[in-house]
Amino acid sequence: MNNWQNIIGHEWAVGLLQNAIEHDRLGHAYLFTGPAQVGKTTLARTFAQALNCAAEAISDRPCGRCRSCTLIAANRHPDVRLVLGEVSGRGKLTIKIDQIRELQQALSLTATEGRYKVAILKQFDAANLSAANAFLKTLEEPPRNVVLLLTAADADTLLPTIVSRCRTIGLRPLAVTTIEAALQQRWGAAPEQARLLAHLADGRLGWASQSLQEKALLAERESQLVLLRDVLAEKRTGRFHLADRLARKPEDLPPMLRTWLTWWRDAVLLAWSSEASNPLTNLDQAEILRQLAHAWPAGQFLASLQQTEKALWQLEHNANTRLVLENLFLVYPLNTIGATGQAQ
Repeated sequence: MNNWQNIIGHEWAVGLLQNAIEHDRLGHAYLFTGPAQVGKTTLARTFAQALNCAAEAISDRPCGRCRSCTLIAANRHPDVRLVLGEVSGRGKLTIKIDQIRELQQALSLTATEGRYKVAILKQFDAANLSAANAFLKTLEEPPRNVVLLLTAADADTLLPTIVSRCRTIGLRPLAVTTIEAALQQRWGAAPEQARLLAHLADGRLGWASQSLQEKALLAERESQLVLLRDVLAEKRTGRFHLADRLARKPEDLPPMLRTWLTWWRDAVLLAWSSEASNPLTNLDQAEILRQLAHAWPAGQFLASLQQTEKALWQLEHNANTRLVLENLFLVYPLNTIGATGQAQ
């Protein structure tokens, strides 16, 4: 059994990378795209293992057991570098030009024990313009026996000149049934727990497995939904007070609004179609969502969903935080959920 079999889903991508190694058709740069925690870095690291694995037979690489494979898994291999962005005071992730220059210097040196020098640049869409332009020189004239592996949410977020010099591998969200089975078989999750996490994961196995092991993630989600119920239970003045309080911690708002977005999306699905044809994301919220589907006009769900999406976009583009929240709360329906979470 080689280490490729530890990759859950993405079989077509695994096959493509295996064939590139077996038939000696390696590219010098690959771009792995897809949602956060869908498996981009895991796949890139496994590819780096396959490139430098000590197993004699190519079909056995990566073995996952040799010195090279274990060092790469631990991010300690001298010829495989993982480049991560730095978080600024405002919570923004950035890959800076100094990191790229340091990487370029390292890549110019001969490999010490591997066949290839490999660089994994995680979330390269976080690179600032000067860093991206500096890295473009490496893509245009890559050193011999160097393989560059970039990850990003979407190719459109990168410079076209960078994308054009990479082989792009777009990873798609995994099926709910695939995640549910993996959580039970690999991580020993209880069936009901696996079912809930598989629906909440939105196709991201990494998020599901992390949430299974770190209870704080689900606790955070629950507190975000409690805040949503608080907003919906308040009249206009109370909502403005809540907007003022929430605006004081702007770094908490994007994940909170993304959670609310899934809730409103479920509400729209129930209002406009059947649960059977469109399975809910928030399975544990199904009862209150069903009640509201009968209590509210369907148009209110859709308007709330659209305004939440707009608020997320505005915050990403540095709009006034409190004003964004106030406008959002003015769109949300009034006085429809009590403190107990029951429709009124």
